[in-house]
Amino acid sequence: MHEHDHSSTDHDHSSLDRRDLLRGAVVLGIGAAGATIATAPAVAAPAAPAGAAPAAPGRAADAPPSLAPDPEAPADAPPGAAAGVEVAAPTIASCATWGAAAARGTIDTVATNPNKILIHHTASANVTDYSQAAGYQIARDIQQWHFANGWVDTGQHLTVSRGGYVMEGRHGSLSRLQNGSGTVVGAHAPGQNSQAIGIENQGTYTSATPPAQLWSRLVELCAYICDQYGIAPTQIYGHRDYTATACPGDVLYSMLPQLRSEVAAALSGTSWSVIVDNTSAGFSAGSSWLTSSFSGERYGADYRYATPAEVSDLATYSATIPSSGSYRVEAWFPGIAGYNTSTPFIVYTGTGSSTIRVDQSTGGGAWLSLGTYAMTAGTRTVVAVSRWTQGTAYVVADAIRITRL
Repeated sequence: MHEHDHSSTDHDHSSLDRRDLLRGAVVLGIGAAGATIATAPAVAAPAAPAGAAPAAPGRAADAPPSLAPDPEAPADAPPGAAAGVEVAAPTIASCATWGAAAARGTIDTVATNPNKILIHHTASANVTDYSQAAGYQIARDIQQWHFANGWVDTGQHLTVSRGGYVMEGRHGSLSRLQNGSGTVVGAHAPGQNSQAIGIENQGTYTSATPPAQLWSRLVELCAYICDQYGIAPTQIYGHRDYTATACPGDVLYSMLPQLRSEVAAALSGTSWSVIVDNTSAGFSAGSSWLTSSFSGERYGADYRYATPAEVSDLATYSATIPSSGSYRVEAWFPGIAGYNTSTPFIVYTGTGSSTIRVDQSTGGGAWLSLGTYAMTAGTRTVVAVSRWTQGTAYVVADAIRITRL
């Protein structure tokens, strides 16, 4: 039976049923705070160095969102072939790789290709365990929740974990995608299950921002899907565009225009972006810069911190700028009350430098723009974090991202 058949136990369940099942299962952790930047710093003790106990939990996953009135569904533009270069396939763990149970019934397929992508969030906790093992566990949990809902298998086609691991959802979805032919009928959006590829993003994005790792993989995954099936980037939608639901959360939904833009750039071959973390080869810092994993808002496994001092002691990020042009520079850091409210970030363009002071006591766990700059090509230090500032609150060097515009 297909998704429009109301007697089906798999394809025609409401989004509320699906979200309730996701919310009602195992609580996996505590969420990171959103990316709203406050102006007045709070006062608290600075973070402990590496090995200290983790910070107290911030907030649990949001309560179930109230369902908004069903919006008018957007018109389906012809998918068309996305012009540009061939997109490399991202690493996608098959059902067998992440340990899926066998399907509990027949999984339908259709010969026609999907004509759009629908973005979801799992509405589960915003965990700070970004490991592959945690990613595989969320895939197994989702399948069990969907079995409990009476479905034959996982409802969505693909899942992206908060750590940026991509997994096949419903059995057969990966082989169809790799062949670029036909569609496995999902159970993620009534009326769209045979037309749209459903992607679940682990977490709740009602007020929180998706982790950078998740976002990067989501862009790569959507570009690959568009390339394989000839779907235009303009055909990337949110679940709420077709169903009365708050999914994929206000924050993630507001980022869909950016997602379409970044996917289009990837398809045209014009996109270029690099992330330099404090563990990357391009990072350098002296012995005064200590290492900590205290905050769950960190990028990656840990970050560096140092006490302010009127000395020339920089934490530096080097990168190879591929060509002269306009580049956006962003910083990622954990925002904790008690961290410095005026940390100097220095951006080197190749012809000069600019200093931007950042309040690191708030607004962490997201990419913060340091501005857009005309840069020359070449390999050099592009960003530095300085200790030369007021007070005794720690300055933090975590990760930076440089994107060609």
